[in-house]
Amino acid sequence: MTKDYISVVYDEKRTPISNYPSKLAVYLINRFKIEKGAKLLEIGYGRGDFLEAFQNSGLDCHGVDICSHSLRNERFFKVKCADAAKDKLPYDDGAFDVVYHKSLLEHLGDPDNLMKETFRVLKPGGRIIILTPDWVSQMKVFYEDFTHSKPYDKTSLKDLLTVYGFSKVETELFYQLPALWKYPSLKILSRLSQMLLSTPNARKLTELTKIKFFRWSVELMVLGAAVKK
Repeated sequence: MTKDYISVVYDEKRTPISNYPSKLAVYLINRFKIEKGAKLLEIGYGRGDFLEAFQNSGLDCHGVDICSHSLRNERFFKVKCADAAKDKLPYDDGAFDVVYHKSLLEHLGDPDNLMKETFRVLKPGGRIIILTPDWVSQMKVFYEDFTHSKPYDKTSLKDLLTVYGFSKVETELFYQLPALWKYPSLKILSRLSQMLLSTPNARKLTELTKIKFFRWSVELMVLGAAVKK
């Protein structure tokens, strides 16, 4: 009997529930000045941790994913099923103020449908926010996830957003360390870690010491944001 991807990769023993989604949601809301009550769609909401975090932060949250699971439907009532790689999303044109997804883009061999549908369901002036693994720092571990298909870096993500008609495009390397969001000057310690450690070795050091700083100083994401004209 086969199992679904979420139940394996995001099993709570393997990927414990933490307060990181809540911290990230607050950070993104403040950084991009997202107003309370804004209508947000998360594409590929998976286990629902980030969708719940945005919802608890005062946004009107909706989610879409390939399939539904009873656990997620119990936690969220504004979720629908669709495959962002090929389906028309089950929402009207201009329905959302924000479209967000994290660790989704790299799973799609062809992002064409995702990008066109994202543009369609966003309101004029609406914002897209993407987080995807940084290929430069994660190339040695990128394909450990057998569903990963296409890697991105800052330049490729910026070009992707620009090609599909978004404006005010910005991309950057993103550290999944809340302390660095508050104290950016500490990035110098992270850059030192990058000089001394490979991503696999940083993971091993974090496993041995239980200090998350080592892994997440080296294993980076790319954050991309843009606005629908």
